[in-house]
Amino acid sequence: MKIKFLLPLAILVLTASVPAQQQPKSAAPSASRRPALESARAARIDQLLRRYVDENRIAGAVALVMRDGRPVYERAVGWADKEAARRMNPSTIFRIASQTKAFTSTAVLALVEEGKIGLTEPVGHFIPTFTRTTVAVRTASGVNIVPAKRPITIQDLLTHTAGISYGTDEHVAALYEAKSLGPAAGNGWYTADKEEPICETMARLGTLPFVAQPGEAFVYGYNTDILGCVVEKASGMPLDEFVRTRITGPLGLKDTRFFVPPAERERLAAVYASGPDGLIVRAPEGSKGQGAYVDGPRKSFAGGAGLTSTAHDYARFLEMIRNGGALDGVRILAPRTVALMTTNQSGTLHSFASYLSSERTSTGLGFGFGFETVDRYGASGMAGVGAFGWGGAYGTTYQVDVQSRSVLVLMIQLMPNATDIQQKFNTLVYQALVD
Repeated sequence: MKIKFLLPLAILVLTASVPAQQQPKSAAPSASRRPALESARAARIDQLLRRYVDENRIAGAVALVMRDGRPVYERAVGWADKEAARRMNPSTIFRIASQTKAFTSTAVLALVEEGKIGLTEPVGHFIPTFTRTTVAVRTASGVNIVPAKRPITIQDLLTHTAGISYGTDEHVAALYEAKSLGPAAGNGWYTADKEEPICETMARLGTLPFVAQPGEAFVYGYNTDILGCVVEKASGMPLDEFVRTRITGPLGLKDTRFFVPPAERERLAAVYASGPDGLIVRAPEGSKGQGAYVDGPRKSFAGGAGLTSTAHDYARFLEMIRNGGALDGVRILAPRTVALMTTNQSGTLHSFASYLSSERTSTGLGFGFGFETVDRYGASGMAGVGAFGWGGAYGTTYQVDVQSRSVLVLMIQLMPNATDIQQKFNTLVYQALVD
């Protein structure tokens, strides 16, 4: 019996004597003492990230994987700014674009829990121009503007089934551009350079025709920006203040903000773009490139695409969601509310082009109240059923896998992005899960 006791102890001592730099972070044990990532397989993730940097397909990246709430893989590779010779590091700040939507959806549902917003409540209760909306219907002879069949609800916006695009569709683009939206706002979603509060912009949006009837199609667009205004109206405070006091502050997310303080501009990664040959070039200044996230007017808090953050901050936020709405003694949402966010609430409507066709096909993916959901194994690579995630226009991406108790975050700054690094990153993480 003594031998049986001493043998594991000896192994433990020998393991502890190995220099720390020789122990890959990806091999750290989880809280439950299960293997975290198989070390030799996790090395393939390193090789992937370095290869894309060496081939000049990305400038750099920060990758973070958590299991059971603990980091088991964290790497910073390449350059945050090649021209300035600034290396990427774990504290680099990224523009997260549509990953903002998860924060705003959380804010909305926090107010739903307080009875200040109803899921089936008409948006017009908060923004009067949405009381009676219209739809632009394409016909053989042109475009007809017709009344919406019913009011748009909060739930429609959370699931992107309100029929609202980013206004860059050919048949409505000119109308949106005339109202400083759609083509006049970069790729449609960009508002960081606006001199007006987001509610003024969204009130103007409500006067424009949308591209599908409420509840009849999944149309990705301004939905969550509208919800950001709803948060302001229902709470009586600007969106940035609500997010700071109700979400990021309590969770200790010090680097998640709508604009980067000028004193920290050197922490913000530069934006690059995939060229025709797939190699990167530095993106220009302005709405389709670097954006006004440091020196902008700081007046428009876009709930759909405005935040900046770090890999660590975002992973911690996701861990709160994975943990049923609470983390380290701080509760943001109730478990049942989180279940609404992370299960399919849109049926088979989730398809980027669904409003252009009458066909409805099941992809195995759905959309909850803020997240894309995996309803069938194989619908999103190796992600398990019940996984959820999304990404941002600048190339950031994330996935939470409930079955493996994992949070995956990959941060890059590449727009447009002609690479497949996000999908390959997720695949290589999952192939390293062997327990």
